[in-house]
Amino acid sequence: MTKQQQQIHSLEALFEPYTVHQLTIPNRIVMSPMARGFSPEGVPGEDVAAYYRRRAENGVGLVITEGMIDHPAATSEPRLASVFGEAALNGWREAVRQVHEAGGVIFPQLVHMGMMRPMGSQPYPDAPSIGPSGLDMQGNKVSEPMTEAEISQVIQSFADAAVNAQQVGFDGIELSGGHGFLIDQFFWEKTNQRSDRYGGDFLKRTRFAAEVVQAVRAAVGPDYPISIRLSQWKMVDYTAKLVDTPEQLEQFLSVLVEAGVDIFHISTRRFWEPEFAGSELGLAGWVKKLTGKTTITVGSIGMDSDPAEGGEADHQGLEELLERLNNGEFDLVAIGRALLGDPAWAKKIREGRMEEIQAFTPAAAAQLY
Repeated sequence: MTKQQQQIHSLEALFEPYTVHQLTIPNRIVMSPMARGFSPEGVPGEDVAAYYRRRAENGVGLVITEGMIDHPAATSEPRLASVFGEAALNGWREAVRQVHEAGGVIFPQLVHMGMMRPMGSQPYPDAPSIGPSGLDMQGNKVSEPMTEAEISQVIQSFADAAVNAQQVGFDGIELSGGHGFLIDQFFWEKTNQRSDRYGGDFLKRTRFAAEVVQAVRAAVGPDYPISIRLSQWKMVDYTAKLVDTPEQLEQFLSVLVEAGVDIFHISTRRFWEPEFAGSELGLAGWVKKLTGKTTITVGSIGMDSDPAEGGEADHQGLEELLERLNNGEFDLVAIGRALLGDPAWAKKIREGRMEEIQAFTPAAAAQLY
């Protein structure tokens, strides 16, 4: 087999179907959820539906969208799409129809910003931002800790949003549990200083997430896929850690598996970086090894450099990704910024048209195309 034939054979692993429960995803490429903010008053319009359709018809197997839950402090941006309300749900119904027509499957990522939301934000400036201990991401006290009644209300809002998603035809849902948003604020010691059943050591701090997953599972039934996105890092702290060892990670994940998680979407800044000393496995590889559950990797895929750190990025560096995918370190591969730069990224990769890929630049994030 020539080197070119080997590369084509290796590349085909990205385009094999994958099944979770009764859902078959046509290939291993996932569009990472990105908060686009092109939905006035939370209502996704025809342009949003067309935006997601373009990715599906160009070879993205699973599209994951933004999706704010129904809580006054869930978001700081009224143009982020909601997963509640008749107008928003009708907009999503059309987006789902178009993605399905293009051959893809689609999940919303259900989000509550928690203390990442600046106080006084629209669309409900009078609503206080909430978090497990009322602490901002630097550990400063901003508001009162969430009461158990508030916790129950938010859990119910996640479950209601999941039911809404199921009813408009989404193929599954994802919970935003990383990057410093509300669920992650319960995980993280710096923002969770509670002394009740929702706080304590790293294992006890999983309780809120587990109850969200349990509530969603009870609402959507046993066969509807539930994904959760997890990260060690936060938007305000790239060095943050929830766990320090594989043993801690296994305990942490086991709570979520027992609660009903089907898919772990593991966010790292660079997917190839080893997570723990003594092993080349990245965080996604460890999660797959420890749980056996469907695992998505994400982190600078298709990017040679990080525009946030200077310079443009292009499509190079797929060889290690394909090697790890073929070795079973993860099952699915999420692409974020590279798909903003070029909606046809997956199609061009498959057809060997690498030189035609449009590189991501920050300007790409400022438009919907």
